[in-house]
Amino acid sequence: MTATTDVLSSVRILVLLLLLPVLLALQASLCCGACVELDSDTEAVVNQGFKLGCISCKMRGEVRAMASVSWYFKAAEDANFSHFYRYKDATEETIDARFYGRLGWNGSNNTKDLQDGSIYINTVTFNDTGTYMCMFKRTLVYPNYKFETSINKSFILNVVPQRKRGLASILSELMMYVSIIGLQLWLVVEMIYCYRKISAAGEEAIRESPCRRSSSWLP
Repeated sequence: MTATTDVLSSVRILVLLLLLPVLLALQASLCCGACVELDSDTEAVVNQGFKLGCISCKMRGEVRAMASVSWYFKAAEDANFSHFYRYKDATEETIDARFYGRLGWNGSNNTKDLQDGSIYINTVTFNDTGTYMCMFKRTLVYPNYKFETSINKSFILNVVPQRKRGLASILSELMMYVSIIGLQLWLVVEMIYCYRKISAAGEEAIRESPCRRSSSWLP
């Protein structure tokens, strides 16, 4: 009984370990998405597409709100920012001639409560190097009044001929693969261990079976 109990416990643990990633993925798909403010990438490759990221999370999700997003650009030789893009009421507008035909909305969709104000540049040029600023204008709607807020975020974009991977990125990817391989090897060892315990328990049960039958025949 002890051997059989140990085998069943090992099998239960192994099944739980195998099902854990599936359960976590299912939970992530069912729960509501949370807003996380991430900084935009700051290095683009010439002649490729690039996402200008800008996220401004609303502090109180239960409050109804409406928002618009405006983007501004200042090249190294410019003294002031130039307004080059606006998104409001599901309508986008490119204002600066330097960006005509190259911009597209890449933020929140099907809502006036914008929290992701990212846009996408289809073809990056070296002239796109400079400082970018996005501005969220949000109106919070309360039962008896409205409250307007304004949030600015800026970053410097550098355009390079080709992307160079940093040492930290290479090491993190290497550690990810090592972790995956280590976990798979551990699961294989556990499966072999459980298989051997099950086989040993089966052989013990086979050996005990004739003894029980012979003892039942005795007067």
